[in-house]
Amino acid sequence: MKRAIVGFHKDEKEDWVADLECGHQQHVRHNPPWQIREWVTTEVGRHNKLGYLLNCKECDKKL
Repeated sequence: MKRAIVGFHKDEKEDWVADLECGHQQHVRHNPPWQIREWVTTEVGRHNKLGYLLNCKECDKKL
């Protein structure tokens, strides 16, 4: 189920985590070549992704 990003924080390993509108969280790592998310490395990039829809796997489990 698609849910909007409402914020970001770092986990205990210093990886970025998106806070979703449903209350769940999802890692948004920039880990080339497997995951290309350069936008997560800057404050402006993260700010520009607020409202962006991610598929929430936790919400999908509840269906």
